[in-house]
Amino acid sequence: MKTEQKVGKNTKKRIGVFSGSFNPIHLGHQKLAEYLIENQIVDNVWFVVSPCNPLKKQNELIDEYIRLDMLMLSIQHQPLFKSSDIEFCMPIPSYSIDTLQVLSVQYPDYQFFLIIGSDNALVFDQWKDYQQILKEYSVLVYPRRGYDFAEVIDKYPQMQLLSTPFYDISSTQIRDFIAQKKDVTKWLHPSVYQFVIENNLYEYFIDRDCISSRFQWL
Repeated sequence: MKTEQKVGKNTKKRIGVFSGSFNPIHLGHQKLAEYLIENQIVDNVWFVVSPCNPLKKQNELIDEYIRLDMLMLSIQHQPLFKSSDIEFCMPIPSYSIDTLQVLSVQYPDYQFFLIIGSDNALVFDQWKDYQQILKEYSVLVYPRRGYDFAEVIDKYPQMQLLSTPFYDISSTQIRDFIAQKKDVTKWLHPSVYQFVIENNLYEYFIDRDCISSRFQWL
C-alpha cells in the first residue's frame, strides 16, 4: 500500500486531476482539493468538467457550460485551483485515459495525478485502459462511506490511499434538496448558490434512490 507522499524540491510540478460532472460543484469537492494541497500531496488541483460521464446517468446532467460557470465561480479566489474544459473538445463520452494523455502532451513539464473516490476505485477495471492508467499515472484515492479501503488496496496495490475526512454530501443530494426547497447554503459557495437560485436550476430534480440510500458520497 502506498502512503501519502509529499512533493520534493526537484520534481516536476504535481497536478491533481479532479475530473467529474460537478453537477453542481460543492464545498466537499473543494475541501478535498484543499487537503491535497495543504498536505503537499500535489501542488495544484485542476477541476476537469466532464460533459458526459460513461458511468453516470446522462438525463440528470445540465449543460456542461453551466456546470463550468458554477465551477469557475466556486474556485475564483483559489489561486492553486484551476477549472478546465479540455473534455469539451474531445470525443464523447469522456474517458480519463484520453484526458490524461492529452494533458501530458500539452504540459510535458507537469506530472499528473488522477483523483478518484474509493467507490470508483472498486470498479476501476470497468474504466477504459485502466491498466495503462495505473502504469503511467499515480492514482490518488479518497474515502467514501461504504466502500472499503482494504478492498481497494487488495485489488490495486499501486493506488495511493488518502487519509482525508469523509465529506458527507453529494451533488445528487444537493439537487434533491434544492428541488425540495431545503437549505443547501452550507454546502455551496455563496456565488454558486446565488447562481443556482437566479437561474432556477434543479427545481424539478428528485432522485428517489438517493433519498432512500444509507450512504452519502461526493
